[in-house]
Parts: sequence; C-alpha cells; structure tokens
Amino acid sequence: MQVLLVVEPDPEFGAEAADRLVRRLRSEVDDLDVDSVRPAPAGAVPDGAKGADPVTVGALVVAMSASGGVFTSLIGTLGAWLERQSARHRITVTVDGDTITLERATAVERKALVDAYLRRHSGEPVQ
Repeated sequence: MQVLLVVEPDPEFGAEAADRLVRRLRSEVDDLDVDSVRPAPAGAVPDGAKGADPVTVGALVVAMSASGGVFTSLIGTLGAWLERQSARHRITVTVDGDTITLERATAVERKALVDAYLRRHSGEPVQ
C-alpha cells in the first residue's frame, strides 16, 4: 500500500521552518513499521492541494503493508503530531485516490472522520 501525505504548513511559516517541520514529521513516520518514507515525485500532489511543488507543500510517499494495523498507526501518529503543534498545519492523506484532510479538531470530530476513513482503507474494524 502506498500513502501520499501532503503537509501544508501554517501560511505564516517561512520555507526553512516548513522544511524543518516536514523533516520532523517524516522522522516520526519513519519510526513506524513502514517499508519506506520518501519525498513524493513531482506531479504527485493531488488536485486541490494548496501548492503544486512537493518541496513547497512537503509531499511524502509512505509505503507499507496493508495489514497489521500499520495504516491505523500512521493515521494516529499524524493526528497526535498535529495536536502537538502550536500552529495551524494540515496534512492531506491520499490512498487510491481517496483523500482526507487532517487538522486540529476536537477529539470527537477527528475520531468520527478518521474512523470512517480507516474503515474504507484498513480492512480492519474500528472500535
């Protein structure tokens, strides 16, 4: 399974700060049981993203097994990462053309949104 992550840093962040932000997130994702995390190739950013250049928006491709709860762990890690940030960042997650945008939200809002998305892509029941 391949997952495209597009990090949209807070608009008030400069290019260097945004780059550091994406590198920190990449490190956290790489610590999960994923096969690889790499910058997305040019043209991989889905239509509707706020930038077309993967370097600008921080696009990453995550390769992983479709089983074993790795996808669920990835989504949980992204949500926790967003909650720890003081600025307003967004992460767009795309699997097989289906996209969800994660941002700071109440726990109940995020859980409902993420549970529906996980049901569609993990093949595992969400509790």
